Amino acid sequence: MVERDREFVEFVEGAGAALRRTAFLVSGDRHRADDVVQDALYKLYLAWPKVRRVSNPFAYARRMVVNAAYDGKRRPWRREVTIADVPDQVGYDDFAAGHAERDEVLAALRSLGPRQRACVVLRYYEDLSVEQTAEILGCSTGTVKSQAARGLDTLRRAIDQRRVSRAL
Repeated sequence: MVERDREFVEFVEGAGAALRRTAFLVSGDRHRADDVVQDALYKLYLAWPKVRRVSNPFAYARRMVVNAAYDGKRRPWRREVTIADVPDQVGYDDFAAGHAERDEVLAALRSLGPRQRACVVLRYYEDLSVEQTAEILGCSTGTVKSQAARGLDTLRRAIDQRRVSRAL
């Protein structure tokens, strides 16, 4: 194996799960997340000779993943059409309480717009600073702050609504 390929494989083995997790949280769909990461890693491999000299290749790759997730949202003809409820799927009530909460949060996260979702995921799940999030998203720190705040408000309202409707 060529040195370049070995380094890239090591990078993907170390960073792949985190990139997939970020893609899932930003896109809201596991299959879409896999496609996003695959596209981003393909592009990253082509640029690997330059990227491996960057001080933080993981940050570069994460930005590629977020941009790829945005790209799919901007070009709807490139993505599959999904339906809200799949027949024969077990309902949320059948899951253990921990899984139900997780599913509530993920469903609420899917209701956010792509920019708000990316801000919330990068700031609070990936635990990045406002400045790091702004750099990844290519926007100002003020935009990150406002989008994250609006996203959290929307998440809180959506989760509260789900809990109230379940209690009735």
